[in-house]
Amino acid sequence: MVQRRRNTCPSPQDITRALQGPSSASNPGAASLDELIQRCLNCFDPEGKLTSPRGSQLVDMTLMMHGWVVPSQMFAQKLLTLYPPLSLSAGPTGAHVHDCPSDKRGLKRTQICHLIRQWISQFPAVFEADPLLEQTMGDLWALARSDGVETHSQLVDNSCLGPHANMFQAPSPSVKKRKVSLIFDHMEPHEMAEHLSYLEFKNFCNVSFMDYRSYVVHGSVRDNPALERSVMMCNGVSQWVQLMILSRHTAQQRAQVFTKFIHVAQRLRALQNFNTLMAVTGGLCHSSISRLKDTSNLLTPDITKALGEMTELLSSGSNYINYRRLYNECSGFKVPILGVHLKDLISLNEALPDYIDQDKINLSKLQHLYSNISDLVATHSCTPPFEANKDLLHLLTLSLDLYYTEDEIYELSYNKEPRNTKIQPVAPVKAPVVAEWGSGVTPRLDPDTISKHVKQMVDSIMKNYDQNQDGYISLDDFEKIAANFPFSFCTHEADREGEISHEEITSYFMRGMSICAKLGYRFNTHNFHETTYKRPTFCENCGGFLWGVIKQGYHCKDCGINCHRHCRDLVEIACLKKHKNTTGSCPCTPAPDTRIKGNTWNIEEEAFVFPAKQRDRKPPGHRSGQQQQ
Repeated sequence: MVQRRRNTCPSPQDITRALQGPSSASNPGAASLDELIQRCLNCFDPEGKLTSPRGSQLVDMTLMMHGWVVPSQMFAQKLLTLYPPLSLSAGPTGAHVHDCPSDKRGLKRTQICHLIRQWISQFPAVFEADPLLEQTMGDLWALARSDGVETHSQLVDNSCLGPHANMFQAPSPSVKKRKVSLIFDHMEPHEMAEHLSYLEFKNFCNVSFMDYRSYVVHGSVRDNPALERSVMMCNGVSQWVQLMILSRHTAQQRAQVFTKFIHVAQRLRALQNFNTLMAVTGGLCHSSISRLKDTSNLLTPDITKALGEMTELLSSGSNYINYRRLYNECSGFKVPILGVHLKDLISLNEALPDYIDQDKINLSKLQHLYSNISDLVATHSCTPPFEANKDLLHLLTLSLDLYYTEDEIYELSYNKEPRNTKIQPVAPVKAPVVAEWGSGVTPRLDPDTISKHVKQMVDSIMKNYDQNQDGYISLDDFEKIAANFPFSFCTHEADREGEISHEEITSYFMRGMSICAKLGYRFNTHNFHETTYKRPTFCENCGGFLWGVIKQGYHCKDCGINCHRHCRDLVEIACLKKHKNTTGSCPCTPAPDTRIKGNTWNIEEEAFVFPAKQRDRKPPGHRSGQQQQ
């Protein structure tokens, strides 16, 4: 008895429902691999055209789904074996061509070449991921070329395949000339829902049929980047909703944010983006939020009713029957709840055997799986009914990179509204199961990705708020933008009173994200300051001399490297020195270096920083006693 996989193994009821799901063809029975290939070959006429819609579907199903029962290299090897040469003596060992007339051999060669061309053109990613398949395709090409028929060798030539680009991609976000507000309180719910939908749809379009098979076979998103990104976004949105509510200081403010996210959810429902709707609703129903009695008392009856409707729609009762009914009625642009449909694929895979009568491929199983996967892949070609702004996308992308543990979120919740045993607990709203299929996946990105997201967002901030284009924005605008991120202010040294520079904003977010994204000390960023050098100094990045009378370049106070102004963004991201946490402000703030200096020359001894800095100065707007989140 094979042990059932936790979280992914279907129940008997799940299997029954999956088998009762829609299928685009009647039971096609079973066939050996040779018979299946021959059926596909018979679907092509001498000119290489598919003779019927049913034949086209059989070919598409076989090329997409054969990997569930036989490796693609074995499938290609079978085509190589079946390929009849011009002369009988030249045939590969085991080729059954002795009873085949020359005209039929020519037709079969043509059909095999057109089947391979169909495979290459429709599913190019398969060839890029399998070196053994690449080798077999080379043998096929050499055999076709030896016949002297140029068209045949061209049809089976896959050497022209470049880096595979997804055929179905969300359209490029629009570059609008107008300035946009990057402040959470200024963003309209419909605007937020549309940009979340853009990011969600982009991730969804990157999930290929091979990714679905990988998850079903292994029961995990490990080593499956496309599905892992989708899980990370779902979990990230759910956490972000919780954190944005808990980052507000009063119950009234928390109720306002809660109400805003209800309106976001309603817009997501209208856009038919059910995956992000599940994430937002899951965040609103999380016990760290539902326990907030003071906050819930300030919600209007309409908001409470809307939340109940969302949870009812996404309820897992009767195998998500409410969601399934609505999803099947939807047309046009839509984003499914991936976890629900992956569960269906697992049910089918475990309910039906790969083979019948030992060597017969179970075509009924392939047809059921193909029907489900092709429906998901077909959704990629839909056009979103909205436009996206790059600057807002950059803001949301970085916001969703945050990661807090459950314990940290609950600690924040109890900090906002401590437990009161005299107050009756709020009747809990049953939360939908959010990304159960991706449990254990946390949004922990690599430092380079975080750095890229920070740079994009800071560039967007400067584009929209740097009115004088001098590299500075007002500290007031910065603090409002920083409120989009639920981590406390880090101390920073301002060059101008009441203003903050591009470099200081970048440093703030890089340091904040290094803590909140749980990147640890491996991701300490450089603490660059514009510096005047009194000794010859060279750039860490390009090796060039730092010229000038004063302020020739930038020096990192933590690891000691130096660079030109224009090389600062090109220097290696990670700062090699491990920062020590101080007891004040943000945990990522480095403490002064207390090591005993040796006799070697140190730039800090003879160089001066211009203008002079007050290391312990608190930034304007700093609130004493502010608690870290």
